[in-house]
Amino acid sequence: MKKEVVSTDKAPAAVGPYSQAIRAGDMLFLSGQVPLDPATGKLVEGGIEEQAARACKNLAAVLESQGLSLDNVVKTTVFLTDISKFPLVNEVYKQHFKAPCPARSCVEVSALPLGVQVEIEAIAVA
Repeated sequence: MKKEVVSTDKAPAAVGPYSQAIRAGDMLFLSGQVPLDPATGKLVEGGIEEQAARACKNLAAVLESQGLSLDNVVKTTVFLTDISKFPLVNEVYKQHFKAPCPARSCVEVSALPLGVQVEIEAIAVA
């Protein structure tokens, strides 16, 4: 199966040896998105809700570059530096992912790149 690198300037550029996403057949594997504003390259201002919303918007931008939307997502993984803030992230999450919601895992990690509080990765099907 051929794999294709996916990239868009509507989401933050990869800042290391990885791709924004990889398409393999009908599957799209999206790298974790952090709350960087793609226009400025800077972290969004605000708390975890604003960070979670930007991460979701960045995922949506990568999907849209392939003619897909968040409705095509079948699995997400949410990484949080403070699991006690999960209810706040959950409120933002459900504004972006509609029923039937994708399968999801949420884990607390000791740190995330750039000191952000949340990162979200996804798998989508065309």
